[in-house]
Amino acid sequence: MNKNQIEGDAKDIGGKIQEKAGKLVGSSEQQVKGMGHQVEGKVQKQVGNMQEAIKDADKRAAKEGNKQ
Repeated sequence: MNKNQIEGDAKDIGGKIQEKAGKLVGSSEQQVKGMGHQVEGKVQKQVGNMQEAIKDADKRAAKEGNKQ
């Protein structure tokens, strides 16, 4: 896992908590902010996933290049 994957998960979880807290206190503003943080976290995690996929592909390509 990389930094973006970890931070993305944290933002997603924090957003879920904020959304639930907003529901408990009847604050639609906090609910919306929480949902926004969830989206932000999911996007950041996907960026991290893509970074990992590229890094893995580079490693495989380098390994294949060394075999030839």
